[in-house]
Amino acid sequence: MPREILTCAEIAAADRTAIAAGTPGAVLMARAGKAVADVIVERFERQPVTVLCGPGNNGGDGYVIASELREHGWTVRVEALGPPTTDDARDAAKRWGAEVSPLSAELRPGALYVDALFGAGLSKPLTGAAAQLAGQSANAKVVAVDVPSGLAGDTGQPLGAAFEAVLTVTFHRRKPAHVLEPGRSLCGEVVVADIGLGVTSSQLWENEPSLWLDGYPWPTAQSHKHARGRLVVVSGEAWKTGAARLAARGGLRIGAGLVTVLSPPTALAENAAQLEAIMLAPFETDLELGAAAETAHAAVIGPGAGVGPGTRANLLALARTGAALVVDADALTSFRDRPEDLFSALDRDDVLTPHPGEFERLFPDLLKSGRLAAARAAAREARAIVLLKGPDTVIAAPDGRTAVNVNGSPWLATAGSGDVLAGFIGGLLAQGMDSFEAACAGAWIHCECAALHGPGLTAEDLPALAPPVLARLYAMGGAR
Repeated sequence: MPREILTCAEIAAADRTAIAAGTPGAVLMARAGKAVADVIVERFERQPVTVLCGPGNNGGDGYVIASELREHGWTVRVEALGPPTTDDARDAAKRWGAEVSPLSAELRPGALYVDALFGAGLSKPLTGAAAQLAGQSANAKVVAVDVPSGLAGDTGQPLGAAFEAVLTVTFHRRKPAHVLEPGRSLCGEVVVADIGLGVTSSQLWENEPSLWLDGYPWPTAQSHKHARGRLVVVSGEAWKTGAARLAARGGLRIGAGLVTVLSPPTALAENAAQLEAIMLAPFETDLELGAAAETAHAAVIGPGAGVGPGTRANLLALARTGAALVVDADALTSFRDRPEDLFSALDRDDVLTPHPGEFERLFPDLLKSGRLAAARAAAREARAIVLLKGPDTVIAAPDGRTAVNVNGSPWLATAGSGDVLAGFIGGLLAQGMDSFEAACAGAWIHCECAALHGPGLTAEDLPALAPPVLARLYAMGGAR
């Protein structure tokens, strides 16, 4: 099943449901604390450990962790920000029953600490000794309970000073802070422990194959090139053709049966000299472009297309064909002063693929609410799929379905990689894949290709890296 990401409110509701169904809060706390202790014992050699406890239930988890580690024979010290303030935390502190020292203002470099000060629901900045310790946490080995203290659970943004962990143990499901930067980096490795909260539902998921593999458009014995979809990619002028070719190669490698680069006449020779299985057709006006794309199932416009009224007219011409659109790069920027003209031309099959700068031009100020909320609001406003690029790429649909990429790769920080991504998505759309799932699959495959190559990756490498990734996917769910 797709792995859900739950907001703080959704996790709290799951807690309440479990308690109402007969599992006491103290039992859930005991399970949580034991789960963290078990991970620590598994990951680290036995050594002195200091558990930092806050006043609430996160601190209660800390007291359980201390008790469990003591039972494993570890030397444990507990420091507390203050006395427990909830019944379950007080009971956990009684179980610990040993000395509790005030929170110190210094972390020993290289020493092991458990951060059980505050959980994901924290709504104000750390102060005092807690803030001082957060500032030193990068030099210690910190295991965070739920999220590193100081981090907002629903946005992944620090509220001020925040702990930096090498390992975070959370419960039931990941929260947005575990997958959105900078929270994802501050969490270190994330382990999700099952504490028996039961079934939950959400429209937010980790982007991984179980989310979309059942809908992947594998060919059958009866397939032919026309059945596998026709994709067109719009080229720029002769000196701006490379981006379109990258997108076209991405579309062909991902499985589109016929890929055509639609090119201004002045760019035909340049494109023809560098393309083989990808076809070429000329256009001079937006009307000619629309006619050339009339039978296409999907179209990519933007990579190297040029910014201005010509690209706006070309996009509107493609929209009239009924082809599913991937709108990227220059095509997005061409509508920065008139975004509603773009949105009115789109439908729910279309995909916008902005990086943060392009996103801000079309959707001013939305990013202030965080990447997750911004992408969802943009999808509603544009009435199309929005893929907000980044190390934590967010894909959102107008109906609220949202996914966050968790396999991002730093090797994709190279010119042209986004053009290949647009081609991957366009190729999947051409084959009839659901647009939200196509955007999710394209993003995931794109990152896997980069991981497969590693250092030295250039955008030209990416299309040829797709086959081994697709072979893995086919073995997972296509060969049935």
